[in-house]
Amino acid sequence: MQSVIPWRRGVEVFLRQKRICSFCTKSQVSPETTTDTITVQGKAYNRDSWTNVTPTILKKVGKNLHCQKYHPLNLIKLRINDFFYKNYFNKFRNPLFSVYDNLSPIVTLHQNYDSLLVPIDHPSRKKSDSYYINSEYMLRAHTSSHQVDLIGMGLDAFLLYGDVYRRDAIDASHYPAFHQVEGVRLYTKYELFDKSVDNDRLNLFEDGHRLPTKQESHTHESSITLEHDLKKTLENLTLHLFGKDIEIKWVDAYFPFTHPSWELEIKFRGEWMEVLGCGVIEQKIMHTAGAADKVGWAFGLGLERLAMKLYEIPDIRLFWSEDSGFLSQFEVDDPYSPVIYTPVSNNPQCINDISFWINQKNFSENDFYDLVRAVGGNIVEQVHLIDTFFHPKKQRHSQTYRIVYRHMERPLTGEEVNTVHQEISVKATQTLDVDIR
Repeated sequence: MQSVIPWRRGVEVFLRQKRICSFCTKSQVSPETTTDTITVQGKAYNRDSWTNVTPTILKKVGKNLHCQKYHPLNLIKLRINDFFYKNYFNKFRNPLFSVYDNLSPIVTLHQNYDSLLVPIDHPSRKKSDSYYINSEYMLRAHTSSHQVDLIGMGLDAFLLYGDVYRRDAIDASHYPAFHQVEGVRLYTKYELFDKSVDNDRLNLFEDGHRLPTKQESHTHESSITLEHDLKKTLENLTLHLFGKDIEIKWVDAYFPFTHPSWELEIKFRGEWMEVLGCGVIEQKIMHTAGAADKVGWAFGLGLERLAMKLYEIPDIRLFWSEDSGFLSQFEVDDPYSPVIYTPVSNNPQCINDISFWINQKNFSENDFYDLVRAVGGNIVEQVHLIDTFFHPKKQRHSQTYRIVYRHMERPLTGEEVNTVHQEISVKATQTLDVDIR
């Protein structure tokens, strides 16, 4: 589904320069690594002390699962697009929100952090939390990385879909590559107060104080109106996706780039779950983007989280499966067709533990998780830290991890598992400076 809004000339130039479009094309460029450089999406980047992205992760770049026809993430995207296309229009009766779904996930650290006011000491900046190509470029950790760029080109309402990357634990609901949608809506004074009888008297800005309910530069009227509009929009979106038989609650939250901020939670099929995070865009960001005369809100949600609940998909690894037994279940012409995932097989788990002494002070669990993913790939279902202790005589720290192996499509042999487990032990010794116990 395409937006029919005519793009401004400046936006067209920006999109050509950045190779961004509302169509999706699967990258034909495979990542290549050498000692000194990493080549991905046709461009070479110099390695340095910050480089921690692995070939396994780079192979995910360009897959664009959210754009593949009949993929469950694409069905969720179509549902979200449909909601905004049918409910929000400009003065020409064209859809108000434009859609971007093929922006490169390679961004600068400035785009991912500084442009969004992420503090210099924020945990997400650590090498243990994000994937760095080098000290200047990284794989985006959120689709918000493009927010300032798009606002700066004059866009007032847009949806942005893309793959994002974070170093995380290994289990059925976490994967280092997943997909988000970012939504942004901006207002001028007369657009925000268009339904007020005395809108000439109302103002967006004041020289005030920062409170839990407003920013220092926003009037109470603009803050209240923005909050009401944001929450009404997202409550309606949630009802559109999950149906009316749900409970909704708002929880106060913190994000560096919005204030005030909230998370929306719903009770769906008897369980509470977080659906999205949102808030009023910090006016400093608006000023940087060249939209200082406007106010706005933004939200972000994970596509996998929604799809796993709506389709009862038990394991996040399945989204990356190319097995026809999985994908064929979502071959529906109507994205609203009811689909409940049926397991292709129930292959048994194989469980092995690994214990080692840690020799380096800055050892990170996520470094070990990345190593396990790189060696074991998608046959690794879970990795859990099950024991840690300090030996007072040896003055050494020890950790024990439990690795659960299970192939999504066939049973694993003991020999296969032992071979992979042994390789993990060898690689951990070589690259993480640990001693296997």
